[in-house]
Amino acid sequence: MKFVTTMIASRAAASPHALAVAGAGETLTYDELECGANRLAHKLQALGIRAEEPIGLMVDRSPAVATGALGILKAGGAYLPLDPALPAERLAFMRKDAGVRFIVSSSKAACEPPCSCASTKLVSLDAATDSGLPAIPPPCALDDRSLAYIIYTSGSTGAPKAVLIEHGSLANLIAWHNAAFAVTAAVRASHISSIGFDAAVWELWPYLAAGASVHFVDEFARKEPEALRDWLCANRITIGFAPTALAEHLLDCSWPEDCSLHTVLTGADTLHRRPTGRLPFVLINNYGPTECTVVATSGAISSESHTEGPPTIGAPIANTVCRVLDATLRPVPPGETGELHIGGAGVARGYLNRPELTAEKFIHDPFSDDPAARLYRTGDLVRQLPGGELSFVGRIDNQIKVRGFRIEPEEIAAALARHSAVTSALVAARLDAHGETRLIAWMTASNGARPADALIEEYLRGILPTYMIPGDFVWLDEFPLTANGKVDQAALPNPAPVAVESASGTESRLSVIIAGLLRVPEVRPNDNFFLMGGHSLLGAQMIARIRDVFGVQLALRNLFESPTPASLAATIDAQCVCTAAAGAHA
Repeated sequence: MKFVTTMIASRAAASPHALAVAGAGETLTYDELECGANRLAHKLQALGIRAEEPIGLMVDRSPAVATGALGILKAGGAYLPLDPALPAERLAFMRKDAGVRFIVSSSKAACEPPCSCASTKLVSLDAATDSGLPAIPPPCALDDRSLAYIIYTSGSTGAPKAVLIEHGSLANLIAWHNAAFAVTAAVRASHISSIGFDAAVWELWPYLAAGASVHFVDEFARKEPEALRDWLCANRITIGFAPTALAEHLLDCSWPEDCSLHTVLTGADTLHRRPTGRLPFVLINNYGPTECTVVATSGAISSESHTEGPPTIGAPIANTVCRVLDATLRPVPPGETGELHIGGAGVARGYLNRPELTAEKFIHDPFSDDPAARLYRTGDLVRQLPGGELSFVGRIDNQIKVRGFRIEPEEIAAALARHSAVTSALVAARLDAHGETRLIAWMTASNGARPADALIEEYLRGILPTYMIPGDFVWLDEFPLTANGKVDQAALPNPAPVAVESASGTESRLSVIIAGLLRVPEVRPNDNFFLMGGHSLLGAQMIARIRDVFGVQLALRNLFESPTPASLAATIDAQCVCTAAAGAHA
C-alpha cells in the first residue's frame, strides 16, 4: 500500500519546483515541503519519539500545517492538531489525555503552547526546517495499521474524546477522492477548515498526494461568502470545500464567467438547499463522522428544477459499506428509518484511552465474511432511497451539530456545573422562528446566586471552543420533571424576549445591523452579539456591513473584543476620528 509520505516524496522527486502549499504570505514548493518535513522527522527521531506516539502540532493555518504534519508522519509518529484558537484549558486537557511529550510549534503560532508540564518539550518547526539535518527521509516502517493522526471530538461524558485514524484509512480517503474528482497536478485546491476539524485532513493530503497545490483561505474570506467567492476566483481555485452553512450562501452569490471553480465540496451539517440558477460549479454533498476518516458517503446535488425532495447525503464511497439497521442489528427495508452503521476501510481504530466506549461504538460486522470486519454505530438515523442514496433523518441521542461542529450537550452542561454558582445545568438545541439552530443552557443556582449571563459566557470561553458557547442562558428555581422523575425538556421555558433600551448615533445603526443579521426585533446597546446567537460567519457579514455603512474596515477580532453595540460603536467612532485626522494631514 502507498502511504501519504511516499506519495508526496514521489511528487517532490518528479516536480521539485512545483507549488505545493500557499497561504499567510508564504509558499512552499514540493522540494521545500519534502526537505523541511524530512528535517523535522530527523529532529523528532533524534529526540527519541516512539512509533505511533502522539505529537502535538500547534501552528496557525499556513503552509506550516503541511510541513509539521508531514514531518511527524515521516518520523513514525501520529499528529495531534492543537488549534491555537482553542481555550488553554482544553488544549492542556488534550495534551495530558494523549500523553503528549512533544509539541511541534511555529514562531508564528497565535498563542503559546500549553507547556506548563515539565514533561512536555517544544520542538521549533522553524529551527528544525532551517537546520543542517538531513533533507532525505529517515528510516520509518509503516503499514496500513500504523496510526496517522488523532482528532478530538465532543464527548457525552463531559470531556472531549480522541479518535484514532490509521494510515490505511487515510490512504483509502486519498485514493477515492482523487479518483472521484479527477485530481491532477493542475488542480488548485482551497483549504478553509481549522486544523482541529477533520475536514482539514481531507483538504490537504489528497491534493498533495496528487501533486496539486493547496491554498489556505485568508481569515476574512473564511467567514464572508462574497469575500470567499472573490478569493476563490482571484486564486483560480478549481476544487474547494465549504462547510454547509457557507456553501449554502455561495449558492446565492453571482459568479463571474471566467471563474475557474468547477467543484464545491460541502458537508458537516444538514444541507437544506439545492443549487438554483447558473453556477460555474457542481455541488457535492458529503457525510462522514470523524470515526470514519472524514467522508463515508458522497453525491452530487442536482438543481431544484430537476429533482424534488431534500438533498441526500449520497452513496458510500469506495471500500465503504453502509448498513441501515434497527435496534436489534437487523436490516430495515429500503425507505424505512434505521440507524446508520458504517464499515470498511475508513473505520477508525477506536477511541484513545476509552476501551468501553470503543467496544460500544465499534462492533463486529455480523454481515461480513471477514471475522475482523467492524461497523461504527453512528447514532444517525437515515433512510435508503430506491437509487441507493441515503437520506439523513436525525439523531437517536442528544448529539447535535451547530455550524458543522459535532456537539455533545452533556459536555457543555458538565462545564457549566463546575461553576461555583451553578447547582445543575442542561443544554439543548432549539430552532428559532427562522429555522436556525440555537444552543440554550438552563441552570439552577447554588445559594441563590445568579451571575450575569456575560460572566457565565466569559467563564465558558475559558473552557470551551466558541462554537460550543450557548446563545442563551436561562436560570430556573428548579427543573420541571416528568411523572417518572426525569427532566421534562418540553416544559423548559424559552429565553425571555429582549427588552428595549435607548441608543443613539452609531449604536442605533449598529443595533439595526445586528437585528437584521440575527433576525430579532430589538437589540439593546449592551446586548452581546454572541450571546444572542451570533457566530463567526454572521460576524464576518457584520464586519462587511460595517464597512459599507460606516466606511470603516474592522477585523473580526474587534467584534470578539467589543461584542455589544455600545462597545463596538466606541471602536468605530475612534477609527473614524483617526481616519478623518489622517485625511486632514494628508
